[in-house]
Amino acid sequence: MRKSVLLQLSNLLMASVLLSGCMSVPDSVKGSSATPQQDLVRVLNAPQLYVGQEARFGGKVVKVENKNGMTRLEIAAQRLDDTARPMLGTPSIGRIYADIKGFVDPIDFNNQIVTVVGPIRGTEKGMIGQAAYSFVTVDVTGYQRWHLTQQIVSPPQPIDPWIWYGPPRGHHRGGYWGPPPFGYYNNGPAQVQTILTE
Repeated sequence: MRKSVLLQLSNLLMASVLLSGCMSVPDSVKGSSATPQQDLVRVLNAPQLYVGQEARFGGKVVKVENKNGMTRLEIAAQRLDDTARPMLGTPSIGRIYADIKGFVDPIDFNNQIVTVVGPIRGTEKGMIGQAAYSFVTVDVTGYQRWHLTQQIVSPPQPIDPWIWYGPPRGHHRGGYWGPPPFGYYNNGPAQVQTILTE
């Protein structure tokens, strides 16, 4: 009886693991090193130690500045998940300047969510409002602009709350195992979730 429920729970868990495993870091921001630096707080505390090291940061673009042969993105960085996507709804962990070779149209990047990868060049003094700030600067070798998408997340479906179990040895009667709380069932409403897609 319980083996059937455990098997169904196991199958659901396996399916969710497989689905999450399908998502990986996009080629555009994989970088050339096995583990690009992603801890901006650590870099901000001792930037000189990380000059030349490949890094991967992401977040919301708050400003775009076009210069001769280069475009600078000012990014309010957020922590990244395992797929290099900024974690929506988390607070900013600092600001970076991401310098992209060539012209990038500001209309395509203003207020957008991006991830960039490239070597850390150091820090540069700048301003956030009236406050002086030291920005970590990155020479961008790859970037990914993310799209905000909404999806409907349904609550987990019932796992056969009425399960027939046969008679134990030496007995003549079987029965049903259920309903909840013995069977697994969530009758909550579906939710709308905002995610980032390529």
